Amino acid sequence: MWRYIELRTSSACFIACSGEFQLDDSRINNRLPIAKEGFPFIGISCGLTLILLFLGYSVFFVLGLLITFFIVYFFRDPERERPNIPNAVLTPADGRILEVKQIDHSSNPLGEPGLKISIFMSVFNVHVNRIPVGGTIEKIDYHAGKFFSANLDKASEQNENNRVTLRTPASQKIVIIQIAGLIARRIVCWVAAGDRVDRGQRFGLIRFGSRLELFLPEHTKITVEKGQKVIAGETIIGYLQ
Repeated sequence: MWRYIELRTSSACFIACSGEFQLDDSRINNRLPIAKEGFPFIGISCGLTLILLFLGYSVFFVLGLLITFFIVYFFRDPERERPNIPNAVLTPADGRILEVKQIDHSSNPLGEPGLKISIFMSVFNVHVNRIPVGGTIEKIDYHAGKFFSANLDKASEQNENNRVTLRTPASQKIVIIQIAGLIARRIVCWVAAGDRVDRGQRFGLIRFGSRLELFLPEHTKITVEKGQKVIAGETIIGYLQ
């Protein structure tokens, strides 16, 4: 059974989700074009591909090469130019907007009426997640669950997920939920309660197709719509009022 574990030391924060320990600093400030979580997958794929080459299985070697290239592509972690606009809320994930809707307090983790924005990440999107607005992490809650396809509505309520609650300097509360999908069974988070975070900063990733939901205060001015493609850390999703 997978566990969610959080350990904090005086010099660094470690969060383990699905049985993995993660060192926050090297991930959040990654200067490589690939997320470090991808290195084991790339290494294994490269090794198997080379074995197929040495054994003379040319067809399987080409297949292994294609798989390796895809894994490298999936774990890409490009730098992003974040817009420096006051009160702007940046999209926390690459992908396509599934829905933008108003919700009441009973279905809102903010505990009050607000806005819910759902983003679907296919296997072709960058899967590194970014902080939508600067502030302080209040808490992180991991919930075990099922693994329905992330583009289905029931995935929002029933799938494995990790909730990040953030408080802005103006005391506005925002919740970001990382949701595992049909194939994605590893949610990784690099921040912990008490951490101060900046808009556009990396904070985690989900592997191989997934969903992310953002809950904002009721009077936020939304600038995206259903079906729109967005880029994490660059696309402005709205403005806090």
